[in-house]
Amino acid sequence: MSFHSGFVCILGRPNSGKSTLLNALVGEKLAIISPKPQTTRNRILGIINVEQQKGRPGGQVVLIDTPGVHKPDSSLGRKMMAEVREALEGCNLVLYITDVTRKFDARDQFVLNMARKTRTPVFLLLNKIDLLRKKDELLPIIEQYRQLHDFKEVIPLSALKRQGLDVLLEKMLKSLPEGPRYFPEDQVTDQPARFMVAEIIREQVLRQTGEEVPYAATVVIEQFEEGPKLTRIAAAIYCEREGQKAILIGKGGAMLKKIGTAARLQIEKMLGTRVFLELFVKVRPGWRESPQFIEEMDWRRQLEHLAGSRIE
Repeated sequence: MSFHSGFVCILGRPNSGKSTLLNALVGEKLAIISPKPQTTRNRILGIINVEQQKGRPGGQVVLIDTPGVHKPDSSLGRKMMAEVREALEGCNLVLYITDVTRKFDARDQFVLNMARKTRTPVFLLLNKIDLLRKKDELLPIIEQYRQLHDFKEVIPLSALKRQGLDVLLEKMLKSLPEGPRYFPEDQVTDQPARFMVAEIIREQVLRQTGEEVPYAATVVIEQFEEGPKLTRIAAAIYCEREGQKAILIGKGGAMLKKIGTAARLQIEKMLGTRVFLELFVKVRPGWRESPQFIEEMDWRRQLEHLAGSRIE
């Protein structure tokens, strides 16, 4: 049986379950998750290698998780939406994921319009079905969406509970063209470790602090030295105001220690070494409106800079 491969873009509103779906399908934590909207800020690649089985081709599915689709009101927001548009270019399939517990509104229509413009086959994924009180609540939701677009497939699922994922994977593979293996069989993402470390730290900022800080916080890795037994990491948490800095540090440094400890445990699990983690909090007023600073945060740009400094 032939080998199928291609690029599949996950598209949806903030908090629809895109990152949870990516992690569940790949089987590893690649994207950070929090209840706060716009947690994902970059395109994140997850690679699924599937062995051939009876009645199902083998293949490689390259999933692209995107930031939640929203109307941007800052340079950061515009950068996030540019990430979404770039992800949609050249993809073979779009997974439009929606939260069945939320009523369809103008924000859903905005996402659907983006999916339509790709002229690419679109799967409708009705996520969080485990939260429905009665299963027959699904039928009118499916009918409503079917009237809006000719979806190639409609798949109810729960990314969190891993319900419906086998059906989704099988239908994705059958919809992708015959093609080559784009990434080595043992690779699960294209993200460098230092970017994933920055995201793990930012996840803890999102989880540990209140409503004011998360949107105004970002993390930059300033030192990353890997050894066989110990990895030394220094990271700066940037915020926009002194009041936010005070929240991030906490009384007697308690909040920063809490963030650091929780992040270090996850980083050690990911890297497989002990980790010495230093965190600093820096104030940079209005960084979300600075295109230059936002470009500097892009991990692809950081890799280019690192490669250039090594050559020098």
